[in-house]
Amino acid sequence: MDEHGMNAYGTCRLCPNYCAVNRMEGKLGRCGETDTVRIAFSGLHRGEEPPVTGEHGSGMIFFSGCPLHCAYCQNHQISGSGESGAMAVGIEVSTTELSNIMLQLQELGATNLNLVTGTHFIPSIVAALDLAKTQGFSLDVVWNSSGFESLEGLSLIDPYIDLYLIDVKTLREDVSAEFCGLALYARIIRSVMTNILRNRRTTFVDDEGKLKGVLVRHLVFPGTLDASKEVLRYFSQELKDSCYLSLMVQFEPPKCDVRFPAISEEEYNDLLLTLEELDIEDGFVQELGENVSWIPDFTQENPFPEGFATPLPYFINLAKRSS
Repeated sequence: MDEHGMNAYGTCRLCPNYCAVNRMEGKLGRCGETDTVRIAFSGLHRGEEPPVTGEHGSGMIFFSGCPLHCAYCQNHQISGSGESGAMAVGIEVSTTELSNIMLQLQELGATNLNLVTGTHFIPSIVAALDLAKTQGFSLDVVWNSSGFESLEGLSLIDPYIDLYLIDVKTLREDVSAEFCGLALYARIIRSVMTNILRNRRTTFVDDEGKLKGVLVRHLVFPGTLDASKEVLRYFSQELKDSCYLSLMVQFEPPKCDVRFPAISEEEYNDLLLTLEELDIEDGFVQELGENVSWIPDFTQENPFPEGFATPLPYFINLAKRSS
């Protein structure tokens, strides 16, 4: 990463909030982070879609902070609440340490490098990837994102990405305001997808079983079945020929402070019928009635349910040194 790229922190426009604050001077925008990278977990994770997980697990790096702040974020401990709230869980890492994490995940047998909510740290991620590549790093890179991206940020990270694992949460502003924290999300997501697809016109599983291209994730929010159908129609009309779909139904409020009715079998079957009617075939559909809680606890060495993740020893050592 050249000096110009790192200077993107100086008047930050890495996400659609366009806070334009100088994070290099320690000022915070909505993401709640300076230009110093912080991460909350790294290790192998086995809870992704099959070709993303692979044989041993996806090599995850969960970044602290978030430009969006969804009301019921399952990663609320690490996403934080931006400028008005407490600092999100995580440890500071240098560019060299971030690069070493990437290399260590490869050494551990990761299927890919899975960068989770890294939008606000794109310049540092690019610098770390460049450094890791000089030392033999060769894993596919997965951009695991809410979909809340700016053109400025995407232009920096896009050349490095083999698979976009990107949310299309909703197209409706009222749903976006309630569940995503910002009505703005619904206003920008179509243009985000257009920009992503400019350089990725096909999605496929290669000869090694690895997914390449764009996998669109859509989580059904409670009481918003019509809004989800709208997303599915949009996917069928504009994305189906270029992307795979992952339809998820496991919505779970992380703090148990709000009770929503679970999606019914009738609603679930209605969604399956909609997929059939729209001729959406390529992708994945979560089964109804899975009982595993997906809410991680990032205050633990292994935040995930037993058997779903293997922490990276190098990250554990960094965390112990910083405590």
